[in-house]
Amino acid sequence: MEIKGSIALVTGANRGIGRAFARALIDRGAAKVYAAVRDPATVSDQDLTTVRLDVTEPAEVAAAAAAAQDVTIVINNAAVGGFDTKLLTGSFDSAREAMDVNYFGTWAVSRAFAPVLARNGGGALVNMLSAASWAARPEYPGYAASKAAQWSLTGALRQALRDQGTLVIGVHASFVETDLSSFTDAPKISAADVAEQTLEALENDRVEVLADERTRQVKQALSQPPEE
Repeated sequence: MEIKGSIALVTGANRGIGRAFARALIDRGAAKVYAAVRDPATVSDQDLTTVRLDVTEPAEVAAAAAAAQDVTIVINNAAVGGFDTKLLTGSFDSAREAMDVNYFGTWAVSRAFAPVLARNGGGALVNMLSAASWAARPEYPGYAASKAAQWSLTGALRQALRDQGTLVIGVHASFVETDLSSFTDAPKISAADVAEQTLEALENDRVEVLADERTRQVKQALSQPPEE
């Protein structure tokens, strides 16, 4: 798909990977990029067009889709960690929030914008997933479960939107240099790197991005017997 001249919407575009996505789209010639965020005042980049969007609020999702009828690329990036929920202790509230934002939020935005993309020629839908989509994580089970569900959703959307000509891309990465992964000292790649790899995949009509070596190892291990 051609990025130059496209109209894109990025959820969670005020920081981290979302901001990197928005900036990379502008740099590659997108005609307009909507920064869809809970608080438009948090967007400082004057090249972006802000849209108020909490992906867990149906009315705001509907309003964003009505306001951005010209969109040809949607990037579902908004996410939370849900790290406060431990496997065997603590409240489920944080895990429920992760599922609500990461899974149901992506589903809601995709559902709202699918007709918009269809009217505009098909376009592309990009979901920011994780290596945790494929790996059990006892340290943060709520986040991992939400990303596994989001991966399943991405496959369903790819099948369902094929006939309308929408390219659906799943982007998987391990730790990225953002606030979300500030809890660990593990090796990380930059948000700009994730964005560049994703836009390259988009321009070449590839449906999956494995952004780093750790992610590639995790996917390869899916064919191995479960660990004892």
